[in-house]
Amino acid sequence: MRDFVTEVSIRRRTRWARFAAVTGPGIVVMLADTDAGSIITAAQSGAQTGYRLLLLQAVMIPILFVVQELTIRLGVVTGHGHGYAIRKHFGARWAWVSVSTLLVACVGALITELSGIAGVGALIGIPGWLSMTIVVVGLTFMAIQGSYLTVERIALAVGLFECVFLFVAFRAKPDLHTALAQAFDIPITNTKYLYLVAANIGAVIMPWMVFYQQSAVVEKGLVVADLRAARWDTAIGSVVTQLIMGAVLVATAATIGRKATGQSLDTVQQIANAVTPFLGQFSGTMMFALGMIGASLVATIVVTLTAARALGEIMGFKHQLAQSPREAPWFYVVYMLTLVLGGLLVVSGIDLVKLSVAVQVMNALLLLIVLGFLFMLARRALPEPYRLKGVYAAVVAATIALTTGLGLYSGIAGIFS
Repeated sequence: MRDFVTEVSIRRRTRWARFAAVTGPGIVVMLADTDAGSIITAAQSGAQTGYRLLLLQAVMIPILFVVQELTIRLGVVTGHGHGYAIRKHFGARWAWVSVSTLLVACVGALITELSGIAGVGALIGIPGWLSMTIVVVGLTFMAIQGSYLTVERIALAVGLFECVFLFVAFRAKPDLHTALAQAFDIPITNTKYLYLVAANIGAVIMPWMVFYQQSAVVEKGLVVADLRAARWDTAIGSVVTQLIMGAVLVATAATIGRKATGQSLDTVQQIANAVTPFLGQFSGTMMFALGMIGASLVATIVVTLTAARALGEIMGFKHQLAQSPREAPWFYVVYMLTLVLGGLLVVSGIDLVKLSVAVQVMNALLLLIVLGFLFMLARRALPEPYRLKGVYAAVVAATIALTTGLGLYSGIAGIFS
């Protein structure tokens, strides 16, 4: 009996050790998913519609997992990044179409992330040019000096600051009866509401997430035996990211939305002001700053790496953090240029709130291309035991069709209203 108990204990420790070793890509990409643009979109949703988009945050959890599970399956089983897989199975022309879509999304996302950092810097008196200099120099040094695991740990550490929004939502003391009633009140004919629906869909499923996670599991060296743990990593991340999105929405719905439903937010300062009445001026500002900085930094890391890796995959140059600047010069050149150009655009001055929501709507409009390639790769690139097929393939196809269809309809209706 003692031997049996010892064996079970060893097996449990082995499973936990494997899970701890595998964990990272899923949670990192999900924390990056709740980036500055997503937080601002959730805040705008709460301010303008109250709790009416809260149910959508919960509905998106399984959809997000279904999409990202395909990326880890493709990466772990084939050992190829997303851009390389498209080039291999559909040709260079289609690879460029997909990566061009990705780069557009990356540029939009990077501007919102760096603008978020600049906005937080302004709250505490740091000029934009200095914030951008610190970020560009710091993240460049991190990439050049660190390995993949080092970068992953840094991303996890800064990303966890986002959890501060859960505490903020709790302290905002939302009216549960009102929240429940509004959550199921869906004004489907309201074009402003539809525009925010599209923005929230685009804020949850972004093109760069698909590329990043598939490349990350390859660079981390995960194998088929790690697939179950990698799925749990992604499932936990899916729940955490949507809890954070929901928390931001609840915090603003319970404050700005309760006092003046339909009010549009124009600055990061307005969002920060929503939490200060419950936490105090100094504490509220600092907690908001920590959450926004965590969201922006982890997303900046992920987006910049994704752009450099994807170009490397389709152009054939080395593109891993394990390789030094001497071994992979073009990877680091693209990485640094992306950061510098993003910083320069932000310093030039930009309306962060309107841009952030517009970028998320753009992501929703691009979903058809991104998810279409993902679905076809899961049907074509995977060997028989892991191939997307049968009833589950039909469920995934329906999920993708409904998500992209709703994103397209809501986005177009909102834009041309």
